[in-house]
Parts: sequence; C-alpha cells; structure tokens
Amino acid sequence: MSDSPLISRRQLLQAGLGTSAGLWLPRVLPAELAAPHHRPRAKHVIMLYMSGGYSHVDTFDPKPELTKRHDQSIGNENKAAVSGQPKVERYLKAPLWKFRPNRECGTEVSDLFPEIRKQMHEVALIRSMNCDHRDHGEATLQLHTGSTTAAMPGMGAWLSYGLKSFNPNLPSHVVISEHRPYNGPQLWDANFLPAVNTGVRVMPGNDPIPYLKSPTSHSRQQLELSLLQKLNQRHLDRRDPDSELTGRMSTFKAASGLQRQAPEALDLSRESKSTLGLYGAAQGDQASYAAQCIMARRLIERGVRFVEIIDAVGACRDNWDAAHRDMASHEKYARRVDQPIAALITDLKQRGLFEETLLVFCTEFGRSPWAQDGKGTKSRTHHPNAFSCWLAGGNVRGGVIHGESDDIGNYVVKDLVHIHDFHATILHIMGLDHEQLTYRHAGRDFRLTDVHGHVVKQILHS
Repeated sequence: MSDSPLISRRQLLQAGLGTSAGLWLPRVLPAELAAPHHRPRAKHVIMLYMSGGYSHVDTFDPKPELTKRHDQSIGNENKAAVSGQPKVERYLKAPLWKFRPNRECGTEVSDLFPEIRKQMHEVALIRSMNCDHRDHGEATLQLHTGSTTAAMPGMGAWLSYGLKSFNPNLPSHVVISEHRPYNGPQLWDANFLPAVNTGVRVMPGNDPIPYLKSPTSHSRQQLELSLLQKLNQRHLDRRDPDSELTGRMSTFKAASGLQRQAPEALDLSRESKSTLGLYGAAQGDQASYAAQCIMARRLIERGVRFVEIIDAVGACRDNWDAAHRDMASHEKYARRVDQPIAALITDLKQRGLFEETLLVFCTEFGRSPWAQDGKGTKSRTHHPNAFSCWLAGGNVRGGVIHGESDDIGNYVVKDLVHIHDFHATILHIMGLDHEQLTYRHAGRDFRLTDVHGHVVKQILHS
C-alpha cells in the first residue's frame, strides 16, 4: 500500500479482507514480556476484600483483657487535632462475640465466622498488620496500590503485568464488584503500566459485563476487528512505540475473547446442585456473594491470574464501616461471606486447585479497642495501628499465627507486617521479586512496594 496517510475505499476493503482473525495479534513491546523471577508457589490469586474495615478484636484477634476491662478508661484520644477538636476520653469495649478454637490447629476465631473457623488449619493468620492512614480512601488505596496519596497501579495490575494470563481470550485481571468501592476504578487501574493490565470489572447479576453480546454476527465482527487491527498497526508502525495504542489494540483482542468465553465462565447454571449448596447459592443466583465466589473459581479455572471480589454491599457505610453506628452490624456482613469463603477453600481443594491458588482475605484497617463515642456506646472507630488479615492456599503454611498485638489489640508488639510487607509476600508467592518487578515511568523506576517491604517467610513452607 501507499505510504500516503490517505487510504482509498478499495485499499480499506483489501486491508480488511486480507487479514484473517488468526493473524489478529497485537505487537507486544519488550517491556511487556513476562516471566517469574523464581519458581512460583501459586499460579492464581483470589483476593477477598472486606470493604470498610472489620474489627480485628471481634473477629480474628481474641483479647480477654477487653472483656475484663470493659468500660474502663485508658485516657484521652486527640480525635482530630488538625481541626482543633477537643480530646475525648477512651473507654475500652468488650467484643460482642465469643472466640472458639479451630479443632485441628487451635486458632481462635469469633462466632462471627463459624464456617471460616473450621478452615483455619488451612490458613496463615496475620495478627500484626499495620498501615499508614486512618481514612478509608487513603487506606484502601494503600491496600491495593501501596500508596496513600497518588494514584498508582493496583496489585492486580502489577501481577498482570508481571505474569500475564494463561488464557489469551480472557483478561489476566478481573474485579467482581457489585457497587463502587472507596476510590472506585483507581483500585484496579493499570495507571502508567500498559493499559491491557487494567482490571475488567464484572457486575454480579444477569448482565455481568456491558456489551458482552455482539450486536452483529461473529464472522462480521471478526472482519471489522481485522480491519481495525490493520489500521492501528499501520498507525503504530509510523510512530515511536506507543504503549497506549498497543494497550488499546490488546484490549480489543481481550474484548473479543471475552465475548466468546466470558458468558460460559460466568454462567452458574452449569454448576451442580451440590456445589451451589456448598456455597449457599440458590439455583438461578448470579448476584450473591456466594455466586461471586463461584465466579472467581470458574475464572481462575479458565486461566485468569488475579480475581478480586470487593465486598461493598451498597452505598457508603453499607459495608463493614457500619461499625460506626453499631458493632452488631458486623453480624450481617459476616453472615453474607462466611459460608461462601469457607466453601471456596473446600471447593478448591476438591478440584486440586487449592495449592496453586492464593486466597487473600483482607481489609483496609481494623477497629479501635475502645468505644467510638464514649463510655457504653455501641461503635468502634478506624484503627490502622493493628489489624488482622490472612492468606491460604498457594503453599502457605496452614494453621499458623504470625505476629501479635498488645493485650487490648491497640498496637503491634511482635512481628509487625506493614502493607508493603504484605504485598512483597504475595508477589513472592506468585514467583515475583518485589524489588525487581519495576516499571520505568517519568524518569524513575516504580514498584508496588515503593522502596519498602520484606517477605514474611515465617508463614511459607521452606
């Protein structure tokens, strides 16, 4: 064809007819090539994010001292020094639920999670988590991107960039989110990484991905996409490498693959009655948390690297943050996720997928050991100083407890695990060195853990 930027109608048709669907592959730039740094312990991640901040002292970190010292004053807290608000006196608050041990390993979990408690012999529980901010937006951003301030690529995007998908017809990074979480799409955005690593959002329900059904026949769509690919490739060949255009070209391919494979992957009618019953999902259910867990399992079975389920039930504070009003609200949110998450562990084990899938159960921060609004009140406030998260599968050591908070759950006193350490450990399990997984942008190398992070080797098999 002519080097002229203009193209005739005949040339346009020839370009489309001369390019088959089988040749419709994006040009991959060297910076996008993926390989693990060491032998991975797991192939997939399912991240179970409990939005809003559950209380560690009411769930995974028993503190008998809180019960003994209920309503006892521990002094003043400067509630909001920057705004000049006065100090308020803090009164300890006993947990509302009893803690009981797992029968096999002895790890204590409260009655909020009776089904997850039965699985704790498969879990490495971290009771010494710590983050840098007490507000939802910043803490949620840090949990996902490592940064409390600037928008950065999310963990799913970094894993996608470092490892890619096993299935070229499905994205490597999927986010199942019924409602908009804190910070919205920033949590799964690729930012300066190649755009193809941005998470694809699935909306639980009968229309999980917009425009999933093609408005035209498959053959006609492939002809149109082939033509578009030819034009984009010509445009790219005449310019310096353009990561945005390359990413967009890859996105078109992923979208086409989604139309072919996502409907089947997300169709729970193909699941047996026994499997639906295990999770607590009814036939025809495409929206519950149970359904979302089954979708996550179906996606990783088909080669998706990273799936996150964001447990944001509804509008602001219709999540674990309802603890601001009344700690008793935790029961609603725990009941929603307890059986499905326990079932996910059982299901993955039955299918031989547990050891190659890393489960990450997490939240952005914990809850204060004291009542938020004074003596005898029902609520707890945000608490970044100490909280609990856990990992399972992925050759993680089951039945272990790492780290310790003080006798009231206020501060970490042993083996602190910062969010950067948490990220470094997840990347390590997936075969990536957090110090080597970098991307050159704006004159410097960026990474998920910035200049921090240590792998928590104590929870891993040697």
